[in-house]
Amino acid sequence: MRKGLNPNKDKTGGINYLHQVIIPIYIPNQEGYFEESLQVLEICIESLLRSSRPYTFISLVNNGSCSEVEEYILDLYKEGKVQEIIVSANIGKYNSIIKAVSGHNIPLVTISDADVFFKENWQEETYKIFQNFKKVGVVGLIPQFLSYQSHSENLLFDYSFSSKLKFANVKEPEALAGFYESIGWKPNYPKERLKFTLYLNNGGFEAIVGSGHVVASYRREILQDLAQFNPFKMGGNSEELLDETAPKKGYYRFTTPKNMAFHLGNKLDNKFLEKMNLGNNFTIKEESFPDIPAFIYPGFNWAYFLKRKLIQLILKSHKLRMLYLKQLGMPEAARKSF
Repeated sequence: MRKGLNPNKDKTGGINYLHQVIIPIYIPNQEGYFEESLQVLEICIESLLRSSRPYTFISLVNNGSCSEVEEYILDLYKEGKVQEIIVSANIGKYNSIIKAVSGHNIPLVTISDADVFFKENWQEETYKIFQNFKKVGVVGLIPQFLSYQSHSENLLFDYSFSSKLKFANVKEPEALAGFYESIGWKPNYPKERLKFTLYLNNGGFEAIVGSGHVVASYRREILQDLAQFNPFKMGGNSEELLDETAPKKGYYRFTTPKNMAFHLGNKLDNKFLEKMNLGNNFTIKEESFPDIPAFIYPGFNWAYFLKRKLIQLILKSHKLRMLYLKQLGMPEAARKSF
């Protein structure tokens, strides 16, 4: 029997947050591959808490992790350090993201793996790109090789003959090499890739073309039309679905010129942690959320598919790719490495 009226009936309201960070977490045990994963997660969360502004809403999705991890996450919520925890069986990374995105209307959404170290001012550097490029939809924090070749065909087409689009020196070659070491690559790749990357320059402000998906920030409207279920726990086409959302809607993908985050992997690197001054607090310079220009999606972007096919044709042909790289300012000696 119901007695009386629920005091929340017909009331409206919301939460005063402007930037959401989503971290899906899958640590089923603390053995073998996952032996140090809980410690890595703790460092990831600590770096995020120290570097994030007060209007940041942190969502942790416990995607079938062991009881020790669940306890740690619950303690974070009880202490008011994170704003949301979602607990489920192992439904996969993509489906975890969908759960965390739902039910919110926060303008920017950062999606991160659970083994990322966030640097001081990572939000500020992200916002700068959103403010300086009107069509930006995604901003990554970790520069990677050949990022311009993945889901950036619309930008490459639009700026093919513009002096704003040029190859230039990598800002932090050691950090770039460090990323590939962190994912288990041997250093047998062409060393020219540590020297040059493709930038778009807008009035003196530049950003790397393209983005990875270890950690990246998205306009919320990009995520609204994602499928509500994907059968893959990891891989498959699940990451592709996230990557292609921006260009399909006419948006561009970028990465910060310098590393504003680092991939830790599943093993701790004490020398790296000492270098990052883990014990020191970061200084949050601003609390106000910047004015990020809107970009109105015009509807079905038929031009995207034509641009994509044409640019892919150029990049797949060695001869055409060499001519294209020359147009973009790539030195002749380095072209064969790209």
